[in-house]
Order: sequence, then C-alpha cells, then structure tokens
Amino acid sequence: MVEIYNFAVATRAITCDIDPIEVSARAEWFAKHSKSRRPIWVAEDRDAPKRGVVGYLGFNYFMNERPGYFITADLAIYLHPDYQSKGLGSYLLNETVRHAPSLGVEVLAATLFRSNLASRRLFERHGFELWGTLPRVARIGSVEHDVLLMGRRLG
Repeated sequence: MVEIYNFAVATRAITCDIDPIEVSARAEWFAKHSKSRRPIWVAEDRDAPKRGVVGYLGFNYFMNERPGYFITADLAIYLHPDYQSKGLGSYLLNETVRHAPSLGVEVLAATLFRSNLASRRLFERHGFELWGTLPRVARIGSVEHDVLLMGRRLG
C-alpha cells in the first residue's frame, strides 16, 4: 500500500504529500481504520497473487472525526499505475456504494485536484456530483491546485 501511495506522491498531481512516506508512518493510520467503521479495502490480482496489493480504497472520517459527520465517509482510492484505467477503481466504488450502508454511511465524499480528470470521471460515472470548488488551496512546488469536493448521497 505504501508503494502504491508513493507512486501517487511522485506524480505530484494526485496527493498533497510531497515526500514519499515510510511504512512506519502509516501504522497509526492503518490501526485507526482496522478497528473502526472506516475500513480499508485492498485489491489483489487473482491472476498474479505474488504481486500483492494492487490498489486500495480507504473510508476516512469526514471533517476531523466530529460525530455529527459520522454519516459521511471521505473516500480515498489509490491504484498501482499498472492497474489504472482497467476497471479496478470502478469495482471498488461499486462495492463501496453497495456496502457503505452496512457501515452506517449514508453519504460518500471525495476530494481531488481539479486537474485529476481521470478520478473526476470515475466518480462522476458512479453518481458523484460536484459539490464545491476550493480555489488554489494546495501548492506542490510552484504549482497551485484547486480542490474539488465531490459527493453522493446513498439511498
């Protein structure tokens, strides 16, 4: 999972992390998810089982874990570059929509850079709408990014 995330960091176009992360930096994040109503789902390639994790989707708490927001999950999807644009993101989102109510989630949200057209199209295909734009709230190197808030109410 860390390797996949670090691929995203290296693009400087998908996440606001600037430097690669270490496995130890993800330990607390992983533990927080594994014992909550906010799971992390991992995808493996059944035709290449030795490859390990090829993508993951995390259900994150929305807006700093305030209880009034618990009906909403902030989604994060990261795929190994070899598995992008091959239907894995769609599969993970379909499963998310199907299982989210069993986790007490009624609203799905995602934030992404305006320039991340592939992710925007993915979320739109799965019924997410543009709920807002945060202009120039991120800077990576000398490049400023608008962040889009996309969402979908379930049910």
